[in-house]
Amino acid sequence: MSSPVDQEELALFRDSVIKALETEVKPHYEAWEKSGLVPRELWNTLGNAGMLCVDVPEEWGGCGAPFQYSVVVGEELARMGFGALSTNVMVHSDIVAPYLSHMGSEEQRQYWLPKLVSGEAVGAIAMTEPGAGSDLQAIRTSAVKDGDDYILNGSKTFITNGQHADMVIVAAKTNPTAGARGISLFLVDTSLSGYSKGRNLDKIGQHSGDTSELFFSDMRIPSSALLGGEGQGFMYLMNELPRERLVIGALGVAAARGALDLTIAYAQERELFGQKLAQLQNTRFEIARMETDYRVNQAFVNQCIAEYERGDLDAPTASMAKYSATEMQCRVADGCLQLFGGYGYTTEYPISRAFMDARVQRIYGGTSEVMKEIIARSVLGRG
Repeated sequence: MSSPVDQEELALFRDSVIKALETEVKPHYEAWEKSGLVPRELWNTLGNAGMLCVDVPEEWGGCGAPFQYSVVVGEELARMGFGALSTNVMVHSDIVAPYLSHMGSEEQRQYWLPKLVSGEAVGAIAMTEPGAGSDLQAIRTSAVKDGDDYILNGSKTFITNGQHADMVIVAAKTNPTAGARGISLFLVDTSLSGYSKGRNLDKIGQHSGDTSELFFSDMRIPSSALLGGEGQGFMYLMNELPRERLVIGALGVAAARGALDLTIAYAQERELFGQKLAQLQNTRFEIARMETDYRVNQAFVNQCIAEYERGDLDAPTASMAKYSATEMQCRVADGCLQLFGGYGYTTEYPISRAFMDARVQRIYGGTSEVMKEIIARSVLGRG
């Protein structure tokens, strides 16, 4: 159980994150969106600014900050409209690093975590395959023991950070007949032969976030690359998913705040029928509806963050946070765009990007439909 977070120190950290993003990201983000990829050196810049893996313990190169500090980084990226980058950093800092911290050997932690903290290495996690998304037991990527090594074969898709990744946590079948108990996780060094990456996938939103196909062809990886115990991969995935889903929910809440702020400012400037848009009843009622929706979800996500820090957050509650917050994010983005009218449908106005970037939040990390099933099982049992 962690000690209470000093809110004044957290606010100072938030200010420092905002200043760094305004300097290092904001002037360039539009160009990155158009090019379809952030530059690799951005990761080093973020690491130098102390914005990567901030809750990694000091003995492995991190700051040992409370979990809320890591959430703040993602929140500000999302609130400021950098949706793709918020996803990239979330995967690196809030998925890959915790897997290593919690399940890695001391040797693995000492080798990889300092590199993830500094940005020297970019992390990714590869679960999804062309024929296996939400049903992780259906993965076909295999890792066959061969002496002191494993031979990895298969492919993955929709992998965030796939273009820049230096290390990928790969879920593979080590026992194809054992179902969930046959899945293991490996820390795959992308510099080894047999690894290749496909194209950077074109997406309707989050354009500057690389989302890639990965391929493993008779790739020989050492036994020391096994993360935790053989056959324990599915259990590890289930244990770590609550944090991932909670952070996705936090990003959704912050992104909604950013969209609302843009829309409120626009409504107070734009004139329609001889009045400010903000004076029209429909605008006022819509803003009231969306502000309420935002605040209710913000309160619930904050409650879940406190539960996670106490070690009390369970999978159904994390699923509720992800489901509710991302659905709210999409409602708010849609409602805000509507108030911009035709201008909202042009890429010149950032509200259009908020709308497009929001949509994937209901898909990755477990779809809204999967979240509802997890929640339902906790209430009604299995159907």
